Amino acid sequence: RDDDAVTNLARASSHPHATMLPEWWTAAPAGQQMDNWIAAALLSSMGISALVLLSGIQAPYGRYSSSSWGPLMNGKLAWIMQELPSFAVPATMLVAHYPAPPASSAANLALLTAFCTHYFNRTFIFPLRIRGGKPTPVTVFLMAFCFCVTNGWLQGRALTVFQSYDASWTSDPRFIVGLLLFVAGMSINIHADHILTNLRKPGETGYKIPRGGMFEYVSGANFFGECLEWSGFAIACWSFPAVAFALSVWFNIGPRAIQHHRWYKSKFDDYPKQRAALVPFLI
Repeated sequence: RDDDAVTNLARASSHPHATMLPEWWTAAPAGQQMDNWIAAALLSSMGISALVLLSGIQAPYGRYSSSSWGPLMNGKLAWIMQELPSFAVPATMLVAHYPAPPASSAANLALLTAFCTHYFNRTFIFPLRIRGGKPTPVTVFLMAFCFCVTNGWLQGRALTVFQSYDASWTSDPRFIVGLLLFVAGMSINIHADHILTNLRKPGETGYKIPRGGMFEYVSGANFFGECLEWSGFAIACWSFPAVAFALSVWFNIGPRAIQHHRWYKSKFDDYPKQRAALVPFLI
């Protein structure tokens, strides 16, 4: 019955009078169309979230941690548990499908490796470097966990089942430029995290102005790095789930970078005036 529902949805999508979906969507297999709908729903939810955050509401974790959203849990534990599916789900899919195509193609392996490398760092390395850390509301943890499960499923399925790249894709400008942007973004992100985790000496409390690297240009250097990273990933994949994910990242952490920027300016009288919030010289 579940397969019938997916097939019926695919048929409805391909009906010329039912929708105005592009041909690349309606010509895809039923399972891929279903994943496209899930990616579209995920993107829509993150777009709504961005509007809420830009209205002035702060996501209550990190420096804005609050019990107003319900019970709190250990921040490090919440981070590890919420990020884990983004690594575990696609990695499991790769093990399950390899060496069958498309998971075994050079481009697919490179893209899966890039995705899993980022989340290995975010799941197992980054949390252990955090000094202290404030508690996270369980509701925020659950929302982040659901996002990571869903996105891990979408990117894993795209690269191990549906999106097949032949050997020529590794020399395509989109693949090359996309991966270069990904590496640059990840490097910026890791360097910015290093600066943030070393702002305070052992025993110190409070906040300081981050300096060095991309922090000389933007308040949210770590956020800019991640946005650049996933924009590059979307270009290298050239697929709807990857584009939906990249836009979701911008919608999610873009407003947070703007909030951080305003917070820094209100807290420090000597905060550098030339810094932008997220994108150097622009935003």
